[in-house]
Amino acid sequence: MRVQRRTPGARGWRQRVRIPRVPRSAFVLLACLPGLAAVLVLALCANGIGHKASAAAHPPLAAHPVALQHTAPRPRIVPRSAWLDALSRHAQPPPRYDDKVVAVFVHHTDSPNGYDCADVPRVIRYLYAGQTGVRDWDDIGYNFLVDHCGTIYEGRAGGVDRAVTGAHTQGFNHRTAGIAAIGTFTAGMAVPRAMTDAIAALAAWKLGLADVDPRSKARLVSSNNLSRYASGTTAVLPALAGHKDGYMTSCPGAALLGRLPEVRGVAARLQGRS
Repeated sequence: MRVQRRTPGARGWRQRVRIPRVPRSAFVLLACLPGLAAVLVLALCANGIGHKASAAAHPPLAAHPVALQHTAPRPRIVPRSAWLDALSRHAQPPPRYDDKVVAVFVHHTDSPNGYDCADVPRVIRYLYAGQTGVRDWDDIGYNFLVDHCGTIYEGRAGGVDRAVTGAHTQGFNHRTAGIAAIGTFTAGMAVPRAMTDAIAALAAWKLGLADVDPRSKARLVSSNNLSRYASGTTAVLPALAGHKDGYMTSCPGAALLGRLPEVRGVAARLQGRS
């Protein structure tokens, strides 16, 4: 069948438009299909299989809403440049990375508590010198450090918003972040609220990047036999864990360890979880 249509244009040309005939065999095929199958075939055609559907005739369907991740705001983090100067810096290889952070280990530095917060850059340089000098590590092992005033410092190099592979616990450095509380928090020691709030805020943000609930459990594979688990063993540990959960140690001290349930709850609320 041929029809003539007037198309837009200055001269008002007439253009012949050929409308393709639907093969009779197609109708015969649909007639032979069960009712549901025929409906499905028609539905496929209506959605433009092999042809570009008209937007006017077929308005786009609304996309399915994507579940929002439980994220938390990034807290203020003091960069490495605030504590590491050219005289103290050691040559080191490029950082190593994992795909994401699914667990956080909390440590204490087991260093004196009587510091002024203004002196913390010097304290971190001291820790850095001990780990890169005496222990011959390539960098400070902790990804972050927190002082008793609640200030968060960038530790290991590589970028605070990336999943930098740390050196903070035997067997479980991959897909984890290490947060060190500056000081000693064994039984009977006071743990400042500003410090635990900062740890909670930092853990909420880092774990939220992978939509991990700080109150949940994480499945981590031990990388060596020096941890509490043989190499290759999958361990189920708290997503916000104490160092001693994965390694034979008293770190982060009984006092700070006893505060971790509270820290997990605060971190979960910062992620908007009920």
